[in-house]
Amino acid sequence: MGKTGKHNIRKWCLSGLFAVGILCSLSRFVQKESLNEKKEKGRFTARLLAVQMEKSYFELPGYLEAEEEKKSRGDLFSRLLLAGIPIYSYLPADSREAAFPDQKEMEQKEGVDEDQKNIDEDRLDYDKTALHIESSLLKEMEQENSLHNIEGQEQQEEEGENKQQGEETEFVPAKLPAYSYDWEQPWDTEELITNFYAVDRSTELSEDYLDLSKLLDNRIKIDKEQEGPQILIYHTHASEAFADSVEGDPSTTIVGAGDKLTSLLQEQYGFRVLHHTGVYDSKREQAYSEALPALEQILSENPSIQVVIDLHRDAVSGDRKLVMDLQGRPTARFMFFNGLSYIRGSGPISYLENPYIENNLVFSFQAQVAANQYYPGIARKIYLKAYRYNQHLIPYSMLIELGAQNNTVEEIMNACDPLAHILSIVLDEGS
Repeated sequence: MGKTGKHNIRKWCLSGLFAVGILCSLSRFVQKESLNEKKEKGRFTARLLAVQMEKSYFELPGYLEAEEEKKSRGDLFSRLLLAGIPIYSYLPADSREAAFPDQKEMEQKEGVDEDQKNIDEDRLDYDKTALHIESSLLKEMEQENSLHNIEGQEQQEEEGENKQQGEETEFVPAKLPAYSYDWEQPWDTEELITNFYAVDRSTELSEDYLDLSKLLDNRIKIDKEQEGPQILIYHTHASEAFADSVEGDPSTTIVGAGDKLTSLLQEQYGFRVLHHTGVYDSKREQAYSEALPALEQILSENPSIQVVIDLHRDAVSGDRKLVMDLQGRPTARFMFFNGLSYIRGSGPISYLENPYIENNLVFSFQAQVAANQYYPGIARKIYLKAYRYNQHLIPYSMLIELGAQNNTVEEIMNACDPLAHILSIVLDEGS
């Protein structure tokens, strides 16, 4: 072997030894990382996995799913590869944040999230074995209401004649509950969820929020003596319409339902209600972020407001229709809706913090109890999803899905009567 060959071998050996030395040094240096730093890298990798799963698995508008899935597959591999290299942990914080959805992206997902259900729709409804809608209880409800809500047999006959003649039957608020829950018996977490909640796969409901004593005993009585509006009703998606809505006529859309609900709460139940009819869904994905400044201004100008209701209509698939016969009137069914600001597998959404989640859940729980007891079957289960939906502005905030796209305007307007009564039970009567 010539001198040149020997020289090259020595050169390669020295280079190899030098490389091994560097690797050993790096290994010792990396091993000196604190336990907290190692945990942080683990959490970081886990968060990357959760975010990518969230991107490709749920909460994307249908028309974006295919394109985003292609991107996420490649991004996932490259990001995990980088995350596995120790030197990645020494990058500036702002470089790390680039791997996660920014606030704008999160707000856009929130804007269209209402259109995406990551749950079997059947699980949003009670079945025939539910405590409050067994057939025997429905018979009791009919008997109770016929005895206590209608003044005598003559009025019943008169209403029957009016119905036959095509005249509108007047709604009569139930004076007594058709069913009463036994709160003295022990209720475990599973029973509470089964009887009251439908939890979307995008989120998780912490047991900390399922303290029955807090859900029941935290009363939400409105101070009617206070000057100014007490309840705010608005519509993040003001353009939502129904099967026979008239184009260009907001009185036949969810805004018209808001007018009816406002009128009932004021005239029949004595609340002062501000109905805000601003339109924020010209770009649906930006609806919540567009509505937020206006809501903040309204609440700032009206500190007397104690309750905020975002009134929507749902979208259902297939031939499913949310309607029931209530007192001889075709009546849309509705659903109370809460956001938990929490993504399953990832944790709290820092961009969408809500200090009032517990209060929000108290409000919807008490409304659900009142609905189930006074008008069994009219309310679907409380639907829990991942985002915030502007429910962070005031403790007692709630989103209500009133009917769906295939309900008629008549069914929607009829549903406002029992809904107003249910809200009055929670906010005034305290029963």
